[in-house]
Amino acid sequence: MTEPASTAASAIEPGASNAQGSAPTEQGWGKLLIALAAFVLLPRAPQLAAILPVEQTMLLFVPALAACALVGWWAGGRVFLAIAWIAIAVLMSVRPPGTPDAFFNLTRGWSLLLAGSFGLVCLFNDTRPFFARALVALGTTLLLAAIMSTLGPMTMSQASRAVGEEFARRNHEFLTTLDSVIQAHPKDWDELTQKMPNLAQFPQQASESLTTISRAGVVVFPALLALESIAALALAWATYHRFSRARLGPPLRPLREFRFNDQLVWGLIVGLTIMLLPTLTPVNGAGKNLLVFFGALYALRGLGVLTWFMRPGRFGLALAAGFLVLAAASFGVFVVLAFMMLGIAALALGLGDTWADWRSRARPSS
Repeated sequence: MTEPASTAASAIEPGASNAQGSAPTEQGWGKLLIALAAFVLLPRAPQLAAILPVEQTMLLFVPALAACALVGWWAGGRVFLAIAWIAIAVLMSVRPPGTPDAFFNLTRGWSLLLAGSFGLVCLFNDTRPFFARALVALGTTLLLAAIMSTLGPMTMSQASRAVGEEFARRNHEFLTTLDSVIQAHPKDWDELTQKMPNLAQFPQQASESLTTISRAGVVVFPALLALESIAALALAWATYHRFSRARLGPPLRPLREFRFNDQLVWGLIVGLTIMLLPTLTPVNGAGKNLLVFFGALYALRGLGVLTWFMRPGRFGLALAAGFLVLAAASFGVFVVLAFMMLGIAALALGLGDTWADWRSRARPSS
């Protein structure tokens, strides 16, 4: 069995101290800024916007950072930092003009519940590493959201409808922009389609592809929202500890050291059982969400194993280059297949690490 440890959405370097209380601020903004930029910009890509729950990811990040700053002030940090981030979080909770009420209220409510839950977990249980706190906060938020859906104005079915409408709005917005660009440059478009006749079908193919992606996104919306939430909490945790000397807990560990309690494998087993047993068909959606959520965690653990056996920095550069190729290829079939194969291999490595504990066998030389 492996020991639980904190998680990071990316390889963020650890700080100088693991102790509670006053400690030097963590060093190194480079990787954190890259991770923040990816967290903000990638969900705006058309294919990702069609499936990711929260496109405006700052709605998740800022309240989480405000919660960290508030707990940090309670631990002896600067009150100005807490007031400033709380004020920014309040300003972001105001609905921008033209934003659908239902989905924005859903996102805003979730982000505030998540931030509040994480703040309380950090306040009353300051001995656990980050990942354990994030999971407890996530479970608390899911429970509160389920209770509010039964007592509040928005039921589960209404929330699902709001999610579907939001995805349709994003797809329509992209397709409208694409059509306007084509209509604004008809001569150039005609020349392109003459050279590449298949390009003439691109708008229709894009519409069908985005619709298919969004249908899948509605089904696994809870799992993807949970994964986005953990990423937001990790980035908020790392950002806070670069601003403040009042520590909330140990720093995030690099991706190569990412692991968690092996008992979480039961989440994957339960999800697989639900999908395989015909008698559990009514809760098929829950099974898919469990598979996506825990599968992503184990794939991330597998990437950590891969990083462990590569020279420092090599895997991060290779992965970044792969994402650039993926974006440039507009999700070409071969590129997508390559990333799917990498994901499957990482999932297999992550699951195998539960029993084999690959990183305890041989540590690579630097």
